[in-house]
Amino acid sequence: MPAFLHRLGRLAFRRRRRMLALWLALVAAAVVCMTAFGGSGKLDNTFSIPGSESQRALDRMKTDFPTFSGTSAQIVFTATDGQKVTGPADSARIRAALDAAGSAPQVAKVVSPFDAHTISADGTTAVAQVRYEVPQSALEPDALDELKSAVAGANQQGMRVDVGGSAFGNAPSESHRSDIIGVGVALVILTLTFGSLLTAGIPVVTALFGVATAIFGALSLTGTVSISSTAQSLALMIGLAVGIDYALFIVSRHRFHLAHGMEPEESAALAVGTAGSAVVFAGLTVVIAMTGLTVVGIPYLTAMGLAAAGAVLIAVLVATTLLPAVLGFAGTRLTPGPGSRAMRREQAVGGAGEDAVGDTGATSDSSNSSNSSNSSGISASGENDLSGTGDNVASDSGEIVVSRTGEHVAGAAANAAERWFRLVTRRPLLTLVAVVASLGALAWPAHDMRLALPDNGTAPGSSSQRIAFDRVGEKLGPGFNGPLLVLADTSHSSDPTTAAQRVAATIGALPGVATVGKPVANPATHTALIQVIPDSAPSDPATKTLVKTIRDDRAAILRDTGATVQVTGSTAVSVDVAAKLNSALIPFAAVVIGLSLLLLLLVFRSLVVPLKAAAGFLLSIAATLGAVVGVFQLGHLGSPIGVDTTGPVSSFLPIILLAVLFGLAMDYEVFLVSRMRESYLRTRNPLGAVHSGARHSGRVVTAAALIMTSVFAAFLTSDSMMLKQIAFALAAGVLLDAFVIRMTFVPAVLALTRHAAWWLPKWLERRLPDLDIEGDRLAPVHAVPESVPLTPSTAD
Repeated sequence: MPAFLHRLGRLAFRRRRRMLALWLALVAAAVVCMTAFGGSGKLDNTFSIPGSESQRALDRMKTDFPTFSGTSAQIVFTATDGQKVTGPADSARIRAALDAAGSAPQVAKVVSPFDAHTISADGTTAVAQVRYEVPQSALEPDALDELKSAVAGANQQGMRVDVGGSAFGNAPSESHRSDIIGVGVALVILTLTFGSLLTAGIPVVTALFGVATAIFGALSLTGTVSISSTAQSLALMIGLAVGIDYALFIVSRHRFHLAHGMEPEESAALAVGTAGSAVVFAGLTVVIAMTGLTVVGIPYLTAMGLAAAGAVLIAVLVATTLLPAVLGFAGTRLTPGPGSRAMRREQAVGGAGEDAVGDTGATSDSSNSSNSSNSSGISASGENDLSGTGDNVASDSGEIVVSRTGEHVAGAAANAAERWFRLVTRRPLLTLVAVVASLGALAWPAHDMRLALPDNGTAPGSSSQRIAFDRVGEKLGPGFNGPLLVLADTSHSSDPTTAAQRVAATIGALPGVATVGKPVANPATHTALIQVIPDSAPSDPATKTLVKTIRDDRAAILRDTGATVQVTGSTAVSVDVAAKLNSALIPFAAVVIGLSLLLLLLVFRSLVVPLKAAAGFLLSIAATLGAVVGVFQLGHLGSPIGVDTTGPVSSFLPIILLAVLFGLAMDYEVFLVSRMRESYLRTRNPLGAVHSGARHSGRVVTAAALIMTSVFAAFLTSDSMMLKQIAFALAAGVLLDAFVIRMTFVPAVLALTRHAAWWLPKWLERRLPDLDIEGDRLAPVHAVPESVPLTPSTAD
């Protein structure tokens, strides 16, 4: 792969105008296809599980009870100033509003609160039902706004009108502001990292190319496949984050080569062949993990996984084709200026001596360290800087000198990442204990995590649907916000009408039931529909228990009445989705962790490195879920990010977090540990290899993690609680994985295990293919010239 990518990078560099034209044509084609075949108005935000009990019942209701089969809205009338909705003036106003609501677009039926007896005991609140024959995703873009406008006339002195219901749930989320915030923060971080606005702008521009192609391409498919607004936002979020990060890794390697005198064309080709190989590997792991979400069997989740996988795949293509073309246009202008801080930093990374002294104190053979700069601790003047006592001594050139214990002295060339690695590896066992204890404490709330689909109870506090939800729960009971629908098939009963009534009476006697409506029969199909109001809110575990109780009693109901029953409705669908995801979570986690073990075994040819990575991955996942529970379920520190009420965690979040964080964690693992392995193979000094990895990759990995965290955190401004939870989880997960696991846990484990960290049984090593992810075979052929060692006064 590295050789192929090296040739591809050189070709793109040389044919940069054609490559740029090709990508411009791809973006234009995606825009044309979106205009012709798709559009944001066709986004599908409904949840379903084909083949589940709730979905089978909904499918049958489309023919037997069409006015109940679609979504529904609630119109909540609240009398103020001491009045009651049953008063003559208020009731007349309500009836006039309901007549107007009946003429709103796509409304199939309006059920008056006076007919349904949905009036609060104190007479201050009345709730009308508006039924549609289509699901929420099939509503016209302005249908709900038209409904609000139709009843606005009743919103006068003495009465307040709020519109809510399931038709407003999971509404499309707008993310345009988040895009701008994320890109702006990324640009600032890149500018600080490179010290050049031109260099900082390249990763952002190329990432925007990839995101535009992915999003417009996805929208062009909405005319033929179901894609949710959350899937679109997730693809945008991940595509933008990985697009910038992948370009950052390649550009930083390219700039390093330029700072050491390499020609731009060869530098770009080598950067794509080395860092680009790691980008392809890391990107494909994300694609595999996200595509794996399709096996769960939930269309909503499938669309999210495929959309995100497509965005990552395009980001990889952009990084390996368009990016080297853009580097060709930039030419030598990306080379740090002579004497600049950026130049001193790049030369410090290349000029700082590699550890070449083993644990026994014997210097390594020169043939094993030919590619390192002053690898045996000898200064530029050729004098040996190792003292006879074995103490660490810094040479006059400011280089790092090695003691007989194999440890560095923190010389002037050590950057912040290396200094941090030295600190955490000084007492590696203590570091491990501190990391595990702190992450364990953060993960503790996850043991009480409750999963459910978001409802209007987590909508913004000022929204009409949230006000309606709270008012209904307060005045009529929490179960009115999520009624269950029981579809009874009475075709095998001797008296269908009596059978339906007995079914309703049986269900009404169950614990957790507030009230049961009168059965609505369809004599032609011998079916009846029964509305069941629980005692508890839709997301309450008690409601889930009630659904299970009704389903468990179906055998007794069949024996007593001759009728078969199915439980459906939006609340039952939510229960089925949560159950499906819970059952898939453990197998999916096992596959993801197993895949990480296998891939890292192939890349690093070590047993400790994959096991350490899997353990760190589990720690970061557990801590992230604990943080999510703490903020969204327990209400800790939720106000700054717009969480004004607590509620369950989205059912989709754990499995999405597993898939996304797995791929992103592999990014940092490959880019950081591969430089450690490269140094260890040259020097056979395990501790020095850890420090070398920090020196070469620590700064870039830090910048990449900050960029990705910032892009995810920018989406916390979304009104969608599901997207807000996903954004928080990914931002916290990347932050914990990059800085606590990769930058603290990983070096501590490697320092503690030393040579054993890089050990692999000979019989296994012979059977494993050599993937050469970092392009080691390219390095001897295209060696970077050694830099002149820096003096302490000029090193950064």
